[in-house]
Amino acid sequence: MPIKAVVFDAYGTLYDIQSVAEITEDAFPGYGEIITQVWRIKQLEYAWLRSLMRRYQDFAAVTRDSLAYTLRMLGLAYDNAAFERVIEKYLHLDLYPDATSALAALKPRKIAILSNGSPDMLGALVRNTALDRLLDATISVDAKKVFKPAPQAYELIGETFGTAPNEVLFVSSNPWDAAGAKSFGLNVAWIERVTPEAMALACVENELVAPLTMFRAIRTQMDELGFAPDHHVRSLSELPGIV
Repeated sequence: MPIKAVVFDAYGTLYDIQSVAEITEDAFPGYGEIITQVWRIKQLEYAWLRSLMRRYQDFAAVTRDSLAYTLRMLGLAYDNAAFERVIEKYLHLDLYPDATSALAALKPRKIAILSNGSPDMLGALVRNTALDRLLDATISVDAKKVFKPAPQAYELIGETFGTAPNEVLFVSSNPWDAAGAKSFGLNVAWIERVTPEAMALACVENELVAPLTMFRAIRTQMDELGFAPDHHVRSLSELPGIV
């Protein structure tokens, strides 16, 4: 079955979530890296917990709550202006360098984002990075009031494009997302940006395991959930060669 649509996760796949570190370090000198990692871990955890609890709040609220938790856990005092300045960065995340060219090369297939992000967050982000010129749709799970990897979230692709799961290639660098999409029946390409060898070397070269190394150990390797991706790539630029 030919691929009619290529659908991307946003955070960590097209957009470098580590780029928030520049603003967290500026706002809280010496704490930028640890804030960035704990914030992301709690952001995901809160999304999944709210789905399980059936107490949905959109990703904008989840992002704010997880940052508040992080700063409180680290004992960092802050004012409202500093908090809002850090939050604002999520509307201006850096694109991975090969994102724009990879999306352009995948045309004339339908191109979309399916993200846990709220509609306002995603709309601002794609406009600020000019991806709105390439995307046929920016799909938020907010329409289903449940976060990925719930199957209802992936249903939004077919509802948007009228495609069957086997006519879609879903692309994510997040292992939990890749597993969720494969469980739903989509074709899946997983982007492995950090290898186990690189993580092992990082541990050997440092007396203490750095926060970023710990984050990568927890979040960047394929999970043992019984669903393997169809394609294993190292960058977005490899995608045109597999569709």
